[in-house]
Amino acid sequence: MTYTIDRKIEGVSFEDAVERTRRALADQGFGVLTEIDAKATMKKKLDIEMEPYLILGACNPKMAHQAIGMEPRVGAMLPCNVILRQVGNAVEVSAIDPVSSMMAIENDELKRVAGEVRDRLSKAVDSI
Repeated sequence: MTYTIDRKIEGVSFEDAVERTRRALADQGFGVLTEIDAKATMKKKLDIEMEPYLILGACNPKMAHQAIGMEPRVGAMLPCNVILRQVGNAVEVSAIDPVSSMMAIENDELKRVAGEVRDRLSKAVDSI
């Protein structure tokens, strides 16, 4: 089982891919709660150059509320991270597969919600 939902987008700028990803997430009910610019952080903290790499912490509030109600400590696994990284002339978008990340929790109802979140993330990634 893979742990991410992936798509490689050819012929777009990194900035365009980020904007398209934000729109696709919003269309599926996700907001971006956090944003980590790994490229800038690595340069600042370690003086290391790297290709563009952005981590978006996406959250669907309704589904997050359901999950927390079923398993209060599940918040340690939230939000759903979506990364964008430059790979040659393409931008790769990878979203966490919430079903994979919830495998350690023995709660069938939570796994059902994780499946719904995965479906929405898959639709978002596919539509970018």
